[in-house]
Amino acid sequence: MAKSKTSHTADRAGDLYGAARENPYVQRLIEDEDLRENLQDAFKSAKKAYGRATGNGKSPVKALTSDTKVQKEMRQAAEALQEARERLQKPKKKKHRLGKLILLAIIGGVVALVVSEGARKAVLDALFGAEEEFEYTSSSSINGS
Repeated sequence: MAKSKTSHTADRAGDLYGAARENPYVQRLIEDEDLRENLQDAFKSAKKAYGRATGNGKSPVKALTSDTKVQKEMRQAAEALQEARERLQKPKKKKHRLGKLILLAIIGGVVALVVSEGARKAVLDALFGAEEEFEYTSSSSINGS
C-alpha cells in the first residue's frame, strides 16, 4: 500500500509540474529575472514593515499610521508589487531585428535624400521622369506690338 501511495504522490507531482510549466505566469516568472527581483524586493520590504510594526510594542495600526519607517517599507513593497504586476501584464516583446533593419534603411534613405541633391534628382527623375529643359520666349512685346 505504501508503494501505491508513493506512486500516486509522484503522479500527482508530475501533473502539478506539467500544469505549472504550461501556465504563462509561471513561464514568465521562470524567464524574467526582473520580475523575480521585483517580487523579492516586495517580500523583503513587507517583511521589514511587518517586523517593525509588530515588534515595537505599539499596535500594528498605530505603527502603520505613525511610524515613517513602516510607511516607507510598505510604500516600497507596494511599488515593487506594482512593477511586478506591470511586468506580468505586458506581453513579452519579441525582438524584430529585420523590422529594425528595415526602419534603419528607410531612415538612412531619407537622410541621404535630404543631404544629397544628386540623390533627390535621381529619385524625382525615377518617379516623375526626367525634366525637359526648355526656353520660354514670349510672342508679344511689352508695348503690345
